[in-house]
Amino acid sequence: MATRMKEKAAIRQENADRRPRAIARYVRISSRKVKIVIDLIRGKNYKEAEAILMYTPKAASEPVLKLLRSAGANAENNLGLNVEDLYVAEVFANQGPTLKRFMPRARGRATRIRKRTSHITLILDQKVAAND
Repeated sequence: MATRMKEKAAIRQENADRRPRAIARYVRISSRKVKIVIDLIRGKNYKEAEAILMYTPKAASEPVLKLLRSAGANAENNLGLNVEDLYVAEVFANQGPTLKRFMPRARGRATRIRKRTSHITLILDQKVAAND
């Protein structure tokens, strides 16, 4: 029934994305607010992105900074790369599950409060040296 399992596993392993990445799931900030912050660092080198996030006065900058440092640590420890040569290749925030809460209102009514969450993915890549 399961033919060529080892061959298929080897092919999957070859095609796996080898760039350093970090994923933060169920972050308790709306993805709309996170996207404002991640647009600031997309395409920047690692040190510049870290500096931008450290001085950005947004609530979303703290989890994104933590995620950037995690991706940098993954690059150093797992792949043996130098963080000086890395830049933010891809970064995106998707909507996570929404927590639904209720708040009492006038005349015995209740309204739904939506507490939104997000999944943030950050992928680093090495700079390509120009052959001049």
